[in-house]
Amino acid sequence: MGNHKEIVIPNLDGFRAASTRLKGLRLVHTHLSGEPLTQDDLTDLALLRLDLVSALEVGENGLPGKVHTAHLIPENPDGRYWAFLKPSRSSEMDIHFLDFIHALEDELAGKQKSRRVDLTDRAILVRVETDPLFDGEASLDELKELARTCGVEVFDIVMQRRRKIDPRFLMGKGKLAELVIRGLQIGANLLIFDHELTPAQVRSITNFTDLKVIDRTQLILDIFSQRAHNSEGKIQVELAQLKYLLPRLIAKNTAMSRLTGGIGGRGPGETKLEINRRRVRDRIVRLEKDLKKIQKMRIERRRKRKRKGLPIISIIGYTNAGKSTLLNALTQSDVLTEDLLFATLDPKSSRLRFPRDTEAVITDTVGFIRHLPRELFAAFRATFEELHEADLLLHIIDVCNPNFEEHIQAVENILEELDLTNKKIIRVFNKQDLFRDKVILQNLCNRFHAMPVSALNPETFPPLMKKMEETLTKSHF
Repeated sequence: MGNHKEIVIPNLDGFRAASTRLKGLRLVHTHLSGEPLTQDDLTDLALLRLDLVSALEVGENGLPGKVHTAHLIPENPDGRYWAFLKPSRSSEMDIHFLDFIHALEDELAGKQKSRRVDLTDRAILVRVETDPLFDGEASLDELKELARTCGVEVFDIVMQRRRKIDPRFLMGKGKLAELVIRGLQIGANLLIFDHELTPAQVRSITNFTDLKVIDRTQLILDIFSQRAHNSEGKIQVELAQLKYLLPRLIAKNTAMSRLTGGIGGRGPGETKLEINRRRVRDRIVRLEKDLKKIQKMRIERRRKRKRKGLPIISIIGYTNAGKSTLLNALTQSDVLTEDLLFATLDPKSSRLRFPRDTEAVITDTVGFIRHLPRELFAAFRATFEELHEADLLLHIIDVCNPNFEEHIQAVENILEELDLTNKKIIRVFNKQDLFRDKVILQNLCNRFHAMPVSALNPETFPPLMKKMEETLTKSHF
């Protein structure tokens, strides 16, 4: 139903929503001024994933004119999203509709066979950039690595440059509509934004696209959730997740429904939403108490360590810089090492023996990253406090990464937030074996006052070991 300006489309949630199929609905309406399909018609076709949309011309005498019809099409080299049938009078249309739609859906599914559409999460990565000087491509590359670490298959990457961010959708409606069509064409069911979205933005984009929407923070939290193995790590991650979730609980959100008790599980007059919020707040209080107990245990362990008189070295650095690999090589340990971001989440301590028979405790820490989520930063503060007790910080840097300078800055920004800039720090350029030009490498070492090593080659360690021992001798031994 509608009027001369617009039509009103009812809620279509009850209709099918498979990623390889259309909605099973077609929209047929009149255009009183005899105009062809409008951009709004094509947007409805895309966002609602209709089988097709048709507009019937109405002549001045009220008689029907030609029918203008469009339908979505599979992924194609031209980058087109829809195709138009030749306008004709309704009496002249000879298309066998069901056969046509079945053939179109088969073509859509056929184009997706080359992709891993069996995966649960099939994502399009999205970034909206307003700063012409910021390297948005590098940030999206990092987001792609985060998605890979999380087990998400990335089907496409989209970046839009705008003068300013749209406060509601982040990007323009037209571009968002294109994302929906692109998702249908390639079989994606998830949008991952390289931003921290507000709860209102998540709701607006989800309602507009009918796709699952998450942001960079949620992706990192999910990785931490997968990687936490000991009780402390699990408490820290759950606390961060709940603090992130609390402002995002809305009336139709069922994510926390399992927390709702049965009869007698709620107060008089409370709604399901209020119960969820209250239960989350109560859980946060309990987890914070548990974290304080762990913090006291950490303080006691540090006291015992001090009584033994052993200096402490903490390995820090950007995620996936090779910290755990270096710790294993220096101490013959077996900390898990993988070519994934945040492979190590639970800190690991080992003894390190220097050539002069002196010893130190060396500790691996969780990797840093640009724009570390505030919730994680707060939850892992107890872990980061270990760095305050360190006599020496070993800053590991992947010198082969083209963005290593930004990584150095990101780590040093976090050290500044933790008030650790007064600590003795040795910069270590890791993966020197992969660096082709040794002259440039030496110049970089001189410029950044760094020691070059290869964590896979112990023969490169002696200069670093000597530097570490000399630094500790001046302050501790």
